[in-house]
Amino acid sequence: MRGTSSQSGIRRNRRIAILSPNFHMKAMKAILLYLAACLAVGAIAVGQEKSPGPHFMGSESCRGCHLKEFDGWKQTRMANVLRDPHEHPEVVLGDFAHPDPVLSFSLDDVALVYGSRYKQRYFAKRGDDYFPLPAQWDVGRKRWLPYHVEAGTDWWVPYYGPSNFDRPTGPTCDGCHSVNYNIETKTVTEWNVGCEKCHGPGSDHVSHPTRQNIVNPETLDFVRGNDVCIQCHSQGRPLKNPIAGRYFDWPVGFLSGERLSDYWKLEELKPGATDFYQFADLTAHKNRMQGNDFVQSNMYHRQIRCFDCHQVHSNENESNLVQQGNGLCLGCHNKNNPAGLKGTVSDHTHHAANSPGSDCVACHMPHIEVTIKDNFVAAHTFRFISPVETDQSGIPNPCTSCHKDKTTAWAIDALRKWPNVSPWRVGN
Repeated sequence: MRGTSSQSGIRRNRRIAILSPNFHMKAMKAILLYLAACLAVGAIAVGQEKSPGPHFMGSESCRGCHLKEFDGWKQTRMANVLRDPHEHPEVVLGDFAHPDPVLSFSLDDVALVYGSRYKQRYFAKRGDDYFPLPAQWDVGRKRWLPYHVEAGTDWWVPYYGPSNFDRPTGPTCDGCHSVNYNIETKTVTEWNVGCEKCHGPGSDHVSHPTRQNIVNPETLDFVRGNDVCIQCHSQGRPLKNPIAGRYFDWPVGFLSGERLSDYWKLEELKPGATDFYQFADLTAHKNRMQGNDFVQSNMYHRQIRCFDCHQVHSNENESNLVQQGNGLCLGCHNKNNPAGLKGTVSDHTHHAANSPGSDCVACHMPHIEVTIKDNFVAAHTFRFISPVETDQSGIPNPCTSCHKDKTTAWAIDALRKWPNVSPWRVGN
């Protein structure tokens, strides 16, 4: 049934209103505002994609303003971990002049030389990867030793083939021996532990130097400050593995200033177990585990940082220490410190002044962590290891490690007779 003429007129008026120019203008404005909003959001997103953070520049870019620190660092092992033996023949320590049954390659096969203090290893390049050659030079004893990571040792071994040439250094080593190792292109900004390994990418700082646009480990909280060093001086594994189809033995993606625990998990501690990684008291069993030791220590708990003792911009003292001998320890462990000495060093050690037995590190940082055969580095838990623990679990103690002609029973008896030390502390 059709409506009345008045109703039809109303409908016609509505259609006219809907189609009026005024309505069109309002509709167009609304559409344009919506499109503008979409474009603005898109522009922001595109801007974010095109505006990455600061990028890596290389250590040479730091020299101009930080010449003293640069020149000091340049002399350290940090700056000279990896060298090209053809450009720098003076870095080669191994004896390639005389035949040796362990040595199965020539210097011509070597693309990079690694290390100079305890050991020197040699890397060959095949394609875009480097691989460790099967012999290493014992620097102290001047001898060739085999180099091959055996089954049942490092956690990553089952994920690679049995030969050294199945095990590229990219995923197993290079992230710590370079700045900005790219896991896709297998390229680096620079080899060695350059400035930006500890200070982060420096392009913003180079173009406009301020204290706010560069990482200074000194100004970080003690956790992130120590993480700068622990990223490489620790044994662990990435939280996400495999990465791009390979298993990495260094914290991929971590930048100094961030929290290492967001990228890296330290090797699990197993109280009472003695294995490739640890002794039964949880002290590390091998090199490159200073961080694993340190985070257990009272020093770490009291917020001491690695660089309170080590100065990586100087090679003046052994191990880049800020001071030689007991002076480094006694700067804090003095009579004003509850953890300091109450008498002389000799009173504390029961050894003659200035003798090896009166070195703080002799008892508190014994060299028991293996780096290569018959070569050991210092523990960093700072705990005194009693000879009782040697009897219980086999961990070396500093007493009979020095007094090699004595027994643990002799050492325990001597400790229990020290009048100024609790027998419960050192003899049980």
